[in-house]
Amino acid sequence: MASNDVSILVVDDERAVRDSLYGWFTEDGYEVDTAVDAQEALTKLQQRSFDLALLDIKLPGMDGMELQQRIREVDPELPVIMITAYASIETAVKALKSGAFDYVTKPFDPDNLSRLVRNAIRQKQLARENVRLRAKISDLTAGDQLIGESEAMQKVRELIKTVAATDSTVVIHGESGTGKELVARAIHHHSDRRYFPIVDVNCGALAESILESELFGHEKGAFTGAHQTRKGKLEIADGGTLFLDEIASISMKMQVELLRVLETKQFSRVGGNKIITSDFRVICATNRNLEAAVAEGTFREDLYYRINVFSIYLPPLRERRSDIPLLADHFLKTYALAMNKPIREISPEALDILVRYEWPGNVRELENAIERAMVVGTPPAIRPEDLPMSLERSISNDSDALAEVEKRHIAHVLDKYGWNISHAAQALKIDRVTLYNKIKRYGLQRP
Repeated sequence: MASNDVSILVVDDERAVRDSLYGWFTEDGYEVDTAVDAQEALTKLQQRSFDLALLDIKLPGMDGMELQQRIREVDPELPVIMITAYASIETAVKALKSGAFDYVTKPFDPDNLSRLVRNAIRQKQLARENVRLRAKISDLTAGDQLIGESEAMQKVRELIKTVAATDSTVVIHGESGTGKELVARAIHHHSDRRYFPIVDVNCGALAESILESELFGHEKGAFTGAHQTRKGKLEIADGGTLFLDEIASISMKMQVELLRVLETKQFSRVGGNKIITSDFRVICATNRNLEAAVAEGTFREDLYYRINVFSIYLPPLRERRSDIPLLADHFLKTYALAMNKPIREISPEALDILVRYEWPGNVRELENAIERAMVVGTPPAIRPEDLPMSLERSISNDSDALAEVEKRHIAHVLDKYGWNISHAAQALKIDRVTLYNKIKRYGLQRP
């Protein structure tokens, strides 16, 4: 921000002071406005915004301290420099405690005042840049990629937003392929820790010795092959979130060590003695029944109660069939872009198969099926013969499944377009008469 883009408001009842400051700041290239008292200052603040305000503490009527509080109500981000002819430690402390950037005493040192003004303006610029970057980071790291409008998924989203506002440990339960990692990332994205990393550890994919080094890190020479010191995931996750996938697979020894870390947030690297402290939030995921594992003696009861503070169940795809068209369409668009293929839709016959299939592999299996169909399919649509043969052989005999999905999908589109029949029919790729018939058939009513 150039100096001629910066506006300063000077509030002082002494004309000589106003004129002096007006001259100095104008000479420095700033846009300057003045006010003789608090009322005039507040009026000008209501009419336009400023980048900096200088307020005399001794003003007629409302004094500078009270004016500063009123300014914070109008523009809480506006930096304020207090002006006083009676400097004292008490005055300085009071001004700074009430939110002032700094204070200056009369008579002014022009060079010192110019430096102070530059610092105050720079601070505001940095604050604006920080807000902009945080917004950009939020956009780039958008964690809520959960797709689905079913009642079950709406419940999951409610739970995510509830627990994200806390620092509580979370366990996400669900079958393989349901999207537990996406839930963990959504929790992190909606939390105050979103500007720090979310660090993933797949506990089931690592042997005990490797998992220990992966979590705690190691010192140089701690074991054969440890040629240099390496930070562990616990240390890297400082300030952010540690996501422990397949938590039920870790050994009893690792469970003891993990419990100690979760309770103290302190640990040492493998082969080291230095105590390291790390502030992280823990989210766990499992496709196994942890209560049953506790009963079987394969999972420690104390660790179970330590991590199971808040629980989220992610339903399998067969329990939210109405989400299948939305998910399939999402994957179709993703792979159409990646493969540069002009396949834009899924035929009704193919969608029927997708909806009635049981999906033992859940969303992951659905994505693979759509990717495969995009590889072998030809424009303009995915057809039944493009899908994996196992799907058609194993489809559910529930003839009402597709009808229920169609009903929910039509209701969703109608709500989306405010029950504008023409727009909804166009989005559904059917004519208005057909849409009216389906509304009547399913007994849909405008809310």
